[in-house]
Amino acid sequence: MTRLAVRALLAVVFWPSLFFFWFLGPFVFLLLSTTSSEICPRLETRAEFLAAANGTIPMIAVQNLVYAVPILCLVLWERLLPEPARARHIVTCVKLFAATVVIGALWAYGSSLMCDGYGRPFFSPLWQWTSYLPLVGIVINVPIYVLTFSLGRTYSTPEDVSAGDAAQPDRNVP
Repeated sequence: MTRLAVRALLAVVFWPSLFFFWFLGPFVFLLLSTTSSEICPRLETRAEFLAAANGTIPMIAVQNLVYAVPILCLVLWERLLPEPARARHIVTCVKLFAATVVIGALWAYGSSLMCDGYGRPFFSPLWQWTSYLPLVGIVINVPIYVLTFSLGRTYSTPEDVSAGDAAQPDRNVP
């Protein structure tokens, strides 16, 4: 496969995954969370709350793997067309993504521990601080969204196609 074909294939994966996973995915995962109104009132003991919170770990792992697809596309694009300036931006994206993974996991796990429908404090009040983590996540996600979108646009536009990657012109056309 030519570099241009690989770039096009990466673009076909990158843009839908960016839209569906990053912009629509959080709504789907929120619906699948264990902190729903049906589950919380049925939890009565500390062990049940802990089991419900631990039950979110596989979903958190899948969620983070799904969210990593656009970042992975950027890394593959960089390996295909290395450029030091872009590489620094991609490293920044990876670091920001790692921070959002940790913050998101703490928030999802912490909110599962706090979903006491009966108003009884089963766990430390420290877990109540996890309710502020979505705000921190937004502060980190805005730059990562902008940076990822701009890098994706840069990699997927044909302006940067080198002469060797471009299709050879047809000599029969006047």
